[in-house]
Amino acid sequence: MAYSIADHPILLRLIKDSRKGLFLVPILLAFGSSFFILFSISSTLKLHIVPEQTRLHVNPPLEFSKLNPEHVHNLLIKTVSLEEQTNGSAFDDINGPGEVNEIPVSTNDSENPSLSNVSKDDVDNFQWPKQILKLRSSGIKESKNEVFHDRSLFEEEYKEMNKSMKIFVYPHKKNDPFAKVLLPVDYEPGGNYASESYFKKSLFQSHFITNEPSEADLFYMPFSIAGLRNDKRVGVGGIKKFIKNYVDNISTKYPYWNRSGGADHFYVACHSVGRTAMEEAVEVKLNAIQVVCSSSYFLSGYVTHKDASIPQIWPRKGKPPIRAPSHRKKLAFYAGAMNSRVRQFLVNTWKNDSDMSIHHTRLKTPYSEALLGSKYCIHAKGFEVNTARIGDALYYGCVPVVLADHYDLPYADILNWNSFSLVLSTMDIPLLKNILEEIGFEDYLKLQNNVIKVQKHFQWHNFPVDFDAFHMVMYELWLRRSHVRIPFDS
Repeated sequence: MAYSIADHPILLRLIKDSRKGLFLVPILLAFGSSFFILFSISSTLKLHIVPEQTRLHVNPPLEFSKLNPEHVHNLLIKTVSLEEQTNGSAFDDINGPGEVNEIPVSTNDSENPSLSNVSKDDVDNFQWPKQILKLRSSGIKESKNEVFHDRSLFEEEYKEMNKSMKIFVYPHKKNDPFAKVLLPVDYEPGGNYASESYFKKSLFQSHFITNEPSEADLFYMPFSIAGLRNDKRVGVGGIKKFIKNYVDNISTKYPYWNRSGGADHFYVACHSVGRTAMEEAVEVKLNAIQVVCSSSYFLSGYVTHKDASIPQIWPRKGKPPIRAPSHRKKLAFYAGAMNSRVRQFLVNTWKNDSDMSIHHTRLKTPYSEALLGSKYCIHAKGFEVNTARIGDALYYGCVPVVLADHYDLPYADILNWNSFSLVLSTMDIPLLKNILEEIGFEDYLKLQNNVIKVQKHFQWHNFPVDFDAFHMVMYELWLRRSHVRIPFDS
């Protein structure tokens, strides 16, 4: 039978009507393209690996089957959500002897089952994939020996900062009802939140102060969060209102705030209650530079890159003590309150390991010997990420191991943390001993030597000393100052 186009009336009609024929082409192309895109996405998702999490996305070998599936799930999956995401107002523990938590923290949460059922035997009997350990330890060997990201640039900019940077401080008199909150302390600061007071005291003694607002690069709001918290007229519950009233007052009395919406203003706070202090002064949170110890990405008040992270330092007099690396007998040390799942998981996993000194409570004896006698000192986040542990470790020449995801390390714009510390994910807790043992003694010596190099940047003094903590904070502010000077009308 002869084939004829007349046998297909629909096709004949489309050909005769060119408009309908042309209309069919883009429809077919659209369907084809959509199908191709969906196929590509589905294939790519299976292959995509986040660089920082490569160690946990490598296909595991058969040894995983040796563990109870529930334990495998706890070890490798639930640790992803170890971060405490809470809006409470409790405080982190203190590394100084005799200090206690002010508010006990409950860690029971029906949505995040406890990790306590993961035992040390589970970890010991588990054959961790060698490629995972290699990925973790190789990062240490490849890190630069230089403690600065760019030493020459830092030295050049530091010199310029020291010569030209000017800060205008909103003036307050000694007879001000809140003078103790707004003026520098007339004694040597102490305690876990001393960084806040040391900065203010150092600034008032420095050459950075100017009484001419037209010269100022930045404007300092000198209220103390720790001072407000300890003032019975304000307390924790009244801090938000005080800050709002303070900003309202300076924006009415002076013209400087309103020129930029506060973008060239800053304050300094180290107490953990400072994370919610700006909730009623939204313009401060969004515009001003917040120089804080609570620098977690989970805190709505902290804006990375705009704000700056500073170290929480327990003040100590004199030069740091020296202990030779060969005399540091313990592989790692940790002690602290069990006020987070990260700490619970760390302690439950390693508390019985004879090579590491891991404690589920604070020590009743001074921490100094434990810090001096250990190669690595562990910082595991508690209720907050801010703690004096990192400063303690550096002071005693112990290489910090930071187990606190998603927060800015102090001076991260300046210092290369990989050169003097180990920054690990909380997901690495089951791998911790293996990771530390994979680091050869020569590589450990490089880390420990760099710890000695950066010690001076984590120390406060009654009178500022070049390159100390005060000057490092000033350099962070220098990096964040406005590059466009806002002209005065007068």
